[in-house]
Amino acid sequence: MASFSKYVTAKNSSIAGGILLVLYLLKNRRRRSKQDGRKGGSDLVHNAEKDGKKDRASVDKVFFHRILQILRIMVPRFFCMETGYLIFIASMLVARTYCDVWMIQNGTMIESGIISRDISLFKRHFYSYISVIPGIALVNNFLKLGLNELKLRFRERLTKNLYDQYLQGFTYYKMGNLDNRIANPDQLLTQDVEKFCNSVVDLYSNLSKPLLDIGLYIFKLTSAIGAQGPGIMMAYLLISGLFLTRLRRPIGKMTVTEQRYEGEYRFVNSRLITNSEEIAFYNGNMREKQTIHATFKKLVDHLHNFIFFRFSMGFVDSIIAKYVATVVGYLVVSRPFLNQSDPRHLHSSHSELLEDYYQSGRMLLRMSQALGRIVLAGREMTRLAGFTARITELIKVLKELNAGKYERTMVSQQEKESDTAEKLVLVPGSGQIIKKDNIIKFEHTPLATPNGDILIRDLTFEVRSGTNVLVCGPNGCGKSSLFRALGELWPLFGGHLTKPERGKLFYVPQRPYMTLGSLRDQVIYPDTYDEQRRKGISDQVLKEYLDNVQLGHILDREGSWDSVQDWMDVLSGGEKQRMAMARLFYHKPQFAILDECTSAVSVDVEDYIYSHCKTVGITLFTVSHRKSLWKHHKYYLHMDGRGNYEFKPITEETVEFGS
Repeated sequence: MASFSKYVTAKNSSIAGGILLVLYLLKNRRRRSKQDGRKGGSDLVHNAEKDGKKDRASVDKVFFHRILQILRIMVPRFFCMETGYLIFIASMLVARTYCDVWMIQNGTMIESGIISRDISLFKRHFYSYISVIPGIALVNNFLKLGLNELKLRFRERLTKNLYDQYLQGFTYYKMGNLDNRIANPDQLLTQDVEKFCNSVVDLYSNLSKPLLDIGLYIFKLTSAIGAQGPGIMMAYLLISGLFLTRLRRPIGKMTVTEQRYEGEYRFVNSRLITNSEEIAFYNGNMREKQTIHATFKKLVDHLHNFIFFRFSMGFVDSIIAKYVATVVGYLVVSRPFLNQSDPRHLHSSHSELLEDYYQSGRMLLRMSQALGRIVLAGREMTRLAGFTARITELIKVLKELNAGKYERTMVSQQEKESDTAEKLVLVPGSGQIIKKDNIIKFEHTPLATPNGDILIRDLTFEVRSGTNVLVCGPNGCGKSSLFRALGELWPLFGGHLTKPERGKLFYVPQRPYMTLGSLRDQVIYPDTYDEQRRKGISDQVLKEYLDNVQLGHILDREGSWDSVQDWMDVLSGGEKQRMAMARLFYHKPQFAILDECTSAVSVDVEDYIYSHCKTVGITLFTVSHRKSLWKHHKYYLHMDGRGNYEFKPITEETVEFGS
């Protein structure tokens, strides 16, 4: 008795120590979170702290509402392949449970034959066991096949749905430039979606199988040892489950934070790769190393806390859900056998008692293990809650951006307007866009950035087809902002904008984009080869476009329009700019915005390009500091960077002044 008391005391001390460790880590984590909040951090961290609901990732009513919303995407209707796989997995789980019960009963009979030296009993059940081995192995592997296929189909459904919204219109641009709620959509669309789908399917398997086991074993055990034993086990499940769920609450929020820090770490590494040349010119490797180390340290510190928290939770989980559950199982299964007045075993022989004990004990052990798996499944559910919160936030932001709503802090408007008598209230999307061919007309339109910087309070001018305009002014005066509003990348904050449809307005940047694909794809982008054929444009015409910009040698060198290269590296700066002009000739828009797009092209080639644009009827908005381009334009739009502008025709005096 004394030794048993010491054992119980030691066990209680271990549990208490584990609980104290959990509470200490929780307190330490909250203190670190407050310190991180005071230090600041990335935009995403700032937004998450600003909006407490964003980090809400516990297993509650909100979690179940969120996951049902996502499940409607992954299982869009009742009669679909995903439903078929869910039913298939459920049937395999039922078959596996019945296989487990059969193996318990058959194994008990084999052992009974061995102990009682009954050769016929041993042979009969031994050969039965051998005969069903292929069937059991088939059931197990069918179950794995169904789980893996369901994970992949869930990921396919969810990924396609998210990309349909992400690549709808300019949503992908707005998320990174107009809305600052999500800083790393690439990680959400790839890693987080995969982890979410895997976690959902694993949870379905890890919950449904134990629940099925419990139901079947309760039915079997009730007839063998009475209803009291399974009832005690179920009561233990309820109490331990509530206790462990309470302790696991922080896991969901810590998972959200982990994925955010992982995204920030990936982001700073991708920036280094994207801007490697500029950083190398500045000799900024040490500064970038500091930035990467600081971001990585933030991730590592959080992962250390998470590891210790999971260690403490694993310690408590093992005691409560595994070992104590087994102890309760021993106590329950022993009661009817140790009670000599139990009518079920009053006249049983030793071999019959042994057979009943083995069979009941193994069923109860399997039942206690199933109860433990359900308790431990709560840990996976809290982790799933973290992924669910992030995916739901992405879906919400995509839906709002596609509806024309975005959230960004308007920080500088009040400061800039504080010294003026009249305040200008900016309402994103309050301006009206009128679609009309062969004209671009701004009517009393404020030109402002998404964060509230007012560049021009009232912009009014009109340009018709055939009237080339030169846009000039110092850096930061609003030239790029004008084109973003014209291209509908930025919302209008008032007034009216009359312009052609998007496809009739073409933008040629200073650093042209070369797509992944063949040489033909570089000329016809964003069209496909099928769209080129539908337009009736032959490869010979494409060759003429290349010849017009003196790039015919590229086709001669590659030998085929279907040649695939890394065109961003293969083509020089001037060749990429000329390729972009060949792309412009292919699309033949009504208006083209040329943003310093011939800065790396010789003057004679540039002169031919501008003359050819006039020949084919493309009206140009040009940003350039080259004096030679004034003669190709009829009007100029000058912005002084202080909120003033002038739109006037170009005369000989203007050209002379510009020179």
